[in-house]
Amino acid sequence: MIRIQTEDFDIGEQTRALSAAGDTGAIATFTGLVRTSGDRQDVRALFLEHYPGMTESVIEDLARQAGERWSIQAVRVIHRVGELALGEQIVFVGVASAHRGDAFAACEFLMDALKTSAPFWKKEITEDGESHWVEQKASDRDKAEGWRQD
Repeated sequence: MIRIQTEDFDIGEQTRALSAAGDTGAIATFTGLVRTSGDRQDVRALFLEHYPGMTESVIEDLARQAGERWSIQAVRVIHRVGELALGEQIVFVGVASAHRGDAFAACEFLMDALKTSAPFWKKEITEDGESHWVEQKASDRDKAEGWRQD
């Protein structure tokens, strides 16, 4: 299940849905929040844009890749777009598997790949109403590149 949405999501609901996947022995999840500090100190919100259709397709392909690398039973990815206040939930990645190692690895892979491969653009909005686009971090690219070498 892949969803791009403006609405918030319920972590418990998403986790319960993953537990219905079958012979589940492990569920690994990641929930990302809008950081309270950005590139600048006076950030009050984050605005996210995406490429509808393409974004979902890229994430579906990442989930397929995770399924080829690890023994997983279900994947759920929710990514919010639009204007989000500091501290709000922005992304949920959850993986169900029979074993914790596969669940942990697939969840981490998906989050790392999502940050570098999915067509999202982030803009920080400051207290004075100005905004600037957020550049992709080299550390995120390095982390994603490490999965390609595995």
